[in-house]
Amino acid sequence: MQNKIRVVVTGVGAISSVGNEVETIWKNVVEGRPNVKPITSFDASHLNTRIIAPIENFDPADFVGKRIVRRYGRYISHAMAVAKQAMADSGLNPAEVDSTRAGVIIGSAIGGVNAMLDGYDILKEKGARRISPFTVPAMLIDSAPGMIAIDFGFRGKNFGVVGACASGNYGVGEAYNTIVHGEADVMVSGGVEMGFHEFTVSAFDRTGALSRRNDEPNKASRPFERDRDGFLLSEGAAILILERLEHALDRGAKIYGEILGYSANADAYHITAPREDTLGAIECIQLALKDANLKPEDIDYINAHGTSTRLNDVAETRAIKAVFGDYAYQVPISSTKSVTGHLLGAAGAIETIFSLLSIRDGIIPPTINYENPDPECDLNYTPNKARPASLRYVISNSFGFGGHNSTLVIGGYEDGR
Repeated sequence: MQNKIRVVVTGVGAISSVGNEVETIWKNVVEGRPNVKPITSFDASHLNTRIIAPIENFDPADFVGKRIVRRYGRYISHAMAVAKQAMADSGLNPAEVDSTRAGVIIGSAIGGVNAMLDGYDILKEKGARRISPFTVPAMLIDSAPGMIAIDFGFRGKNFGVVGACASGNYGVGEAYNTIVHGEADVMVSGGVEMGFHEFTVSAFDRTGALSRRNDEPNKASRPFERDRDGFLLSEGAAILILERLEHALDRGAKIYGEILGYSANADAYHITAPREDTLGAIECIQLALKDANLKPEDIDYINAHGTSTRLNDVAETRAIKAVFGDYAYQVPISSTKSVTGHLLGAAGAIETIFSLLSIRDGIIPPTINYENPDPECDLNYTPNKARPASLRYVISNSFGFGGHNSTLVIGGYEDGR
């Protein structure tokens, strides 16, 4: 499409287990420094998995005030706090934006589940009349974009998107599409997940999808490695400010890069397992490349979904081979989840930020804890140490329970591309 509207990223914000702002997180990812801890918020001795990658020393009240935190809980308050980070980074003044052409789309897998569970406990212990009237908005996934829109005064397209572990990619991708279709000049996009609770951790434990490497917590996440045994449960938030290129240029904004292509589809196969023939993932990557008007050999780096589970890592490897052919053995790949853990619905959004920073800094972050190669995963996963590289185009994959697939194509900003 010759006249396709160009979409650039002008601001980013994030919190995760390895930092409370983007540059700190990125430094730890590049240096391969995870932050995994034993569970202490409840007795986890009965669980197979007794470790998590938590956020530490971050108080959303510093950004949004204590009342918001008290009324709406961790999910919404962290989403609003990180949106403020990203907006400040963009240099954009919300009051100077056409409010009808600015919107918010945020992805999450389980949203305000803590608010719902806490409300249920109050119901059982103290009765229905003691449930907070704010419990319903606090538990709804769409309340995070709703509250961000209220905060910024943005009256354009606004909703939450849910695609399990692909939700963060959906948040960025659907915001990108909104601008491409001419419906907005500015979009706040991304993903948020604040789901640590005895119930949710126990439920994930029961799926058998989590790593049980309790005695070596910082080695628990080991994507594509022979001895991987599941993903590392994490939490966090990542928000990106997307703008129509001309809108960004008119105000002299700094530009991190461009969102060039996006695709989302379904396996239509199994509620938790990827298709054995990986057809959904293959077609998803191909459609995103088509949207970006790029060929597989144009891609300089793949930020993989790379969860460290037995099924996902093999399936993603097969899909990459099917799309890229012989070039699959040349293109560098890595899974930053080896450092951050799996942020569930925020994973795709923070990995989009990592993809942009990889291009900016000319570096491929490592897949740490890669000790023993898996014969079924035989590509170049950038083991253990980051390496410099000149990067122009990057893809970021996200896949989720329910058969959800999503791919974003990210590029460095080039005037007149």
